[in-house]
Amino acid sequence: MLGTVVNTIAVVIGAALGLLLKKGLPEKMADTLMKGLGLCTLFLGISGSLKGENSMILIVSMVIGTIIGELADLESRINNLGDWLQKRFQGSDKEAGKASLAEGFVTASLLFCVGAMAIVGSLQSGLQGNHEMLFNKSMLDFVAAMIFASSLGVGVVFAAAFVFVYQGAITIMAQWIAPFLTERVIGEMTCVGSVIIIGLALNMLGLTKLRVMNYVPGIFIPIILCSFM
Repeated sequence: MLGTVVNTIAVVIGAALGLLLKKGLPEKMADTLMKGLGLCTLFLGISGSLKGENSMILIVSMVIGTIIGELADLESRINNLGDWLQKRFQGSDKEAGKASLAEGFVTASLLFCVGAMAIVGSLQSGLQGNHEMLFNKSMLDFVAAMIFASSLGVGVVFAAAFVFVYQGAITIMAQWIAPFLTERVIGEMTCVGSVIIIGLALNMLGLTKLRVMNYVPGIFIPIILCSFM
């Protein structure tokens, strides 16, 4: 768990520094920075989506994942969580309302946890006690958390909890789930997650208002589909 703990701490510290930076940003600059981050996020989504090899797995995963997400109403639950957090942190970030908390949490959580480094690094940590990949990821996440917190606010801090739970679970269960997370499965999971990140980017650019959290269950569907398709 050492690699995951270090990664979590890196996100918290990076986000905290980003919040300090945000206080000195003029509104116009913050808006421009937000759009720039949206473009970078769009690039990350497009590049990651190319990891998949079977478009049918992507389509079926998105359909099944969306049905699960809508039935569970994950987007509303995240917004409710943001509302609850805002009541506890009222005044800590004058621009962070319910929407910004939810947006910051979802955006940062997906960016930190979608991709091969999070999965493979956690598996290496659990199976071999090798934390090098997660240490390298921690450095990247530290910088990303600082940049995103400066625009998205305190919600990015709470993404550290998702990093801890997600990567920690993979690390703890590594010996049981490793046989299922083949290179192909990880590639397809990355593809689905990256398409969702494209949706996040479009929201950040103000072009859409997608309920992105309701797509998230689709990330895990390739684990099943790759056995049949």
